[in-house]
Parts: sequence; C-alpha cells; structure tokens
Amino acid sequence: MNYLGNKLRELRASKGLLLRQVAAYIEVDTALVSKLERGERKAKRGHVEALAKIFKVNEKELITLWLADQVFDLVKDEEVANDVLKVAESELKYVKSSAKE
Repeated sequence: MNYLGNKLRELRASKGLLLRQVAAYIEVDTALVSKLERGERKAKRGHVEALAKIFKVNEKELITLWLADQVFDLVKDEEVANDVLKVAESELKYVKSSAKE
C-alpha cells in the first residue's frame, strides 16, 4: 500500500507546492520526495512529522498512514495476516485498558 505517499501527493498538489519546495523544507533531495509519493521509499518518522507541519495537517493522521504502510508491508504476503492483525488489535486493546487502571 502507499497510503502515506498518496496523501502526500494530494496535500502537495492542494497547496500548490513543487517537489523541490517540500524537499527543501524537510532537508532532503527532490528525488526522495518523489519516491516517497510513489511508495518507492519509506519515510522516516522525523520526515513525517516535518511534512505534517509544512502541510499544516494533523500529525497523527500522517503518522497513522505511515504506520499502516509499514504494517501492511510486513504482513501482506503472510497467509495468516488477518489473524496477526486481530491478535495485535486485541493486545493493543488490553494494553490501553491496563494503562487506564
């Protein structure tokens, strides 16, 4: 999947920014930003945080897409992918409920 890349391209276009402008802001080369948008490279968390600032969007939204891409890439070829995700979701619910106590 390329949830983050698609969102980045959409945001950049809506702001009327060039690849080189975005690249300069996050201090990378233009080719990297292009590859991030196409899903050919993975962003670092710091890049995602900086991109949220340049596009003036909720950082949590971009981090969510970034993590979703990573999870998908990790389990996409596994026969038990859905089971893995269910177990992880169950564990996360347990961790959150335990933290509230």
